[in-house]
Amino acid sequence: MKSASARHLLVETETQCNELKQRIENGEKFEDIAKEFSKCPSGAQGGDLGTFFQGQMVPEFDAVVFNEDLNVVHGPVQTQFGYHLLETTARND
Repeated sequence: MKSASARHLLVETETQCNELKQRIENGEKFEDIAKEFSKCPSGAQGGDLGTFFQGQMVPEFDAVVFNEDLNVVHGPVQTQFGYHLLETTARND
């Protein structure tokens, strides 16, 4: 079964998500941005979600985590929870 490790941050608006992505692309640390802005409890750990298996997260997450490039910040990704930035840090196929 496929597994991956990833981190994310969750905010309420696409605009804010894009603004935070730009800040990360300009050199701010993902972990620091997640700690300050993420609405998910994982924000306290810099957005770290640990390791999980395909199918454990919402389909929108899986589509990015199990298909897109590693160590790249992807998003905004919209789910029923809000807007996410996602970075897959490891993947085992």
